[in-house]
Order: sequence, then structure tokens, then C-alpha cells
Amino acid sequence: MKSKRRGIEIRIAEARDAAAMSTLLGELGFPSPAAVVSERLEARDVAEEKTLVATRRGNVVGLLTLHITPVLHRPTSIGRLAALVVAEHERGKGIGRALVDAAEQFFAERGCKLVEVTSNLRLVDTHSFYERLGYEATSLRFKKSLTRADPALQPTVAPSAQLPSHASRAQRD
Repeated sequence: MKSKRRGIEIRIAEARDAAAMSTLLGELGFPSPAAVVSERLEARDVAEEKTLVATRRGNVVGLLTLHITPVLHRPTSIGRLAALVVAEHERGKGIGRALVDAAEQFFAERGCKLVEVTSNLRLVDTHSFYERLGYEATSLRFKKSLTRADPALQPTVAPSAQLPSHASRAQRD
């Protein structure tokens, strides 16, 4: 998948993008060393989940992570937008919109009929951005951290080995 619009190229992220992606994730409030980002990219490829990057003149200026989730309660899988960030100095130039457009095309090509996105309640400007793109607030999301203080309670097998891949993805969200 590759698309180009207004000097912005949207493509699937590659290991060589890890350092720039690390910087962007830090801007989003999720600092991650480049080596960790590279490992996660590789794991996402195995799980057939993708990360899109937006580049301008060869520099990564935005990213968006994509998930496709098979569900029982709908006739098709659901496309999910997760982490979306555009470099601060590039915001307001259509890069976020270009990433979302590319993601919607990606999902449609894979049979998804619905795209969902979650956004922190504090990010009011982000909510307005998604509303301008035609998204509507329809539900409230709840979360609970599953940290275990007692090492005896730690699983002996990695969670992804115990559950189907789509279930382990849901646990990470």
C-alpha cells in the first residue's frame, strides 16, 4: 500500500522507520525506545496488523496503527484506528486526514464495513478532528489495568500462546 498526496507519501512502516516513530510516540505521550518500536513492528507484521507512516521528503512525520478485529456480533470484521500522531511542526497540514483516509481504504479492501477509534477524554481537539472526518461518538470505553504484584500469579505461558491471536490483541488494548 502506497499513496501520495500533496507531497505526503503514506506507506506501511518498516524497521528503518523505528527511530522516527519512537520520537512521534514520545510526542503522543508513549515514549518507547527505537529498538522496542522495531520489535513491536515485527510482531505486528506477524499478527497481520499494520502501522502506516506519513513521510514528507523522506522524513517520517506521522503514524497510525491499524487493527482488524473479527467479532461475533457483526457480519464483518471491524477496523480499528489506534495510535495516531503527527509531528507537532507538521500538524494542520492534512497529514492526519491522509493517514485516516489510507487506513479506511486499507480496511475497506479487507472487507471491514465499520471503523472505530478511541480517544482520551482530555483530547477535545482530537475529538473534533474525528468528527470533521465523519466519525461520531457512539459509546463509552472502559479499561482496567491487569498488573499482578504476586509473581506466583504470573502466567507460565505467554498470553498470546494461550489465546487466539485476535483475543490476545484485545487484551493489549
